[in-house]
Amino acid sequence: MTNQLKPGVGVGVMVLRQGRVLLGKRNDDAEKASSELHGEGTWTMPGGKLDFGEKLEEAARREALEETGIKLNKLELMSVADEILADKHFVTVGFLCEDFNGEPQTMEPEEITEWRWFFLDELPEKVFPPSAKIIKNYLNRTIYG
Repeated sequence: MTNQLKPGVGVGVMVLRQGRVLLGKRNDDAEKASSELHGEGTWTMPGGKLDFGEKLEEAARREALEETGIKLNKLELMSVADEILADKHFVTVGFLCEDFNGEPQTMEPEEITEWRWFFLDELPEKVFPPSAKIIKNYLNRTIYG
């Protein structure tokens, strides 16, 4: 019997405020970073996996609230990208949010150790690949990439 691998779906939220994007530092320990895409030690947007029966916007709002304590108001669909590794395939749907309530807090410190605002032309060196693709699509004004 063969094990058939299937793609998963994830969401990422590009939270923007005054030209800066919110990114969280993933734990350097792979087990604590909770990333099937090997994102330990990278900077990431709020986001995560889509739950069964959950709409994409619901997942984006839930993940942002769970990870940062921020309540997202208006969301704009702005990016779709593939992440394909030898053992994993995720389709990441990116949302843009400039209308939100609250200040980012480290709600899951074992997974994301801190949240910081970065200017789009002064990003940290190691950005989680799905988040980097969302930023790239935003800057290039493309949807898929």
